Amino acid sequence: MSKIGKKNILIPKESSIKIEGANLTISGPKGTKKLTINDKIFSSKLNENNFLLEPLQKKVDKKTSILWGTYRSLIDNAVFGVSKGHEKILELTGVGFRANLKGEILNLQLGFSHDINFKIPKDIKISVEKQTVIKISGVDKELVSKIAADIKNLKPVEPYKAKGIKEKGQFVLRKEGKKK
Repeated sequence: MSKIGKKNILIPKESSIKIEGANLTISGPKGTKKLTINDKIFSSKLNENNFLLEPLQKKVDKKTSILWGTYRSLIDNAVFGVSKGHEKILELTGVGFRANLKGEILNLQLGFSHDINFKIPKDIKISVEKQTVIKISGVDKELVSKIAADIKNLKPVEPYKAKGIKEKGQFVLRKEGKKK
């Protein structure tokens, strides 16, 4: 039995779930998200404000248990995304490191000889609060995390002076420099 899969998913008052066979449509104030579950293995039940995913078989094998927890987490993330939204905050550390928004393009100055222009997908909202703080928000947790990872890969944090792009609260293991 899956510990995560057994838990109910609480649905906020402003959000709703529609079940159409194997397709789930989750809608809320931030947007809508569509998911597909395997209806040959799982059945879904919707009460007033609770959603429950259960396997069709009485005896649950290991593979079904793993899938059960995974599907439950995906649905829970989608419910959270359409009701409150997911967000990641990136920090730029280094002399002359800056970020600017130019329409649908994020312009980054990261110490290279040229500026880097990062095209923003239509489902993602990026805002630059200071010149060194980038806030990425959206409905889809996977897409928000992927965009944050792509931006972080443009200039990874180096271990000597901790210069680069990192997430807020990320710990950077520092190395000692040369000794005389």
